[in-house]
Amino acid sequence: MHTHFMDKLKNYDVIFSGLKNGMHTFNFEIDQAFFKLFDTEQEFTNPKISVHISMDKHTTFLELVIKIDGTVDLVCDITAEDFEYSVENQIDILVKFGEEYDDSEEDVITIPAKDHAFNAAQLIYECVSLAIPMKKVSPNVSDEDLEILEKFSPKEPEVEDHESDPRWEALKKLKDKN
Repeated sequence: MHTHFMDKLKNYDVIFSGLKNGMHTFNFEIDQAFFKLFDTEQEFTNPKISVHISMDKHTTFLELVIKIDGTVDLVCDITAEDFEYSVENQIDILVKFGEEYDDSEEDVITIPAKDHAFNAAQLIYECVSLAIPMKKVSPNVSDEDLEILEKFSPKEPEVEDHESDPRWEALKKLKDKN
């Protein structure tokens, strides 16, 4: 970890020392430069994302809600053309104070009691990553294209579902691919 990198990440610090207990908000705008801080094989370009963090400060812990919304450009799996995709997501996390940094617990991060700020960069990154679909299909792809794709996709075993409508089925198949 060279210091230049750490300095850059510091831009995403949520500083809580000196703040009164109660609600506080932090806003960040993130773009390509943010994602360059991470060693990532990211599958999108031109991110324009607003990050809104609300922090409820308690004496012995912090409750953070990290919300992202904005757009990224994805490459369509079918047509290979770029399309703009809206991303929206939220992560709720509890920050506790302890001996040392520990994020092994689900939805809980422990940070050293002596820290005066919590770095949200990793969580922001995860929040965006989770909002990117596994299957990237441009809205311009027609139903016919999708049907052709279906024909050539490995089939999943059919599950009997008596009250299904064929139009929903098509959507469901798309969803299952995600």
